[in-house]
Amino acid sequence: MIPVTPSISLAEGEVEVRFIRAPGPGGQHVNKVATAVQLRFDAAHSPALSGPVRRRLARLAGRRMTKEGVVVLTANRFRSQERNRRDAIGRLVELIRQAAAPPKPRRPTRPGAAVKRRRLEGKRRRGEIKRRRGPITPSE
Repeated sequence: MIPVTPSISLAEGEVEVRFIRAPGPGGQHVNKVATAVQLRFDAAHSPALSGPVRRRLARLAGRRMTKEGVVVLTANRFRSQERNRRDAIGRLVELIRQAAAPPKPRRPTRPGAAVKRRRLEGKRRRGEIKRRRGPITPSE
């Protein structure tokens, strides 16, 4: 089990880990050793996630979630498979932890008197500037 929050934990079988070749420079080592990790987590069919958490996860994951609801994370920060695997799982846990936190409800507020006064004063000043741009009348 992978603990995420006190109420959410993922089964090891829900997370699929594949090792792929890491991009970038590295010479012979990078060409023959698959150290990068591609982690796949089927969030759409996971029994550990509730509907609201799943929707928030989809919004947070963005392009990292496929149309089928699979979260795909690639980790290639480190040179060893194990460290990249831990990094990918840690990033998935953090993403789900953020999605599990319910959003704080917004309390609508009214603008204060000083803010209204400043706004109206700015509008008056701007209107005066525009009024002065008119044609000049010849004075006698």
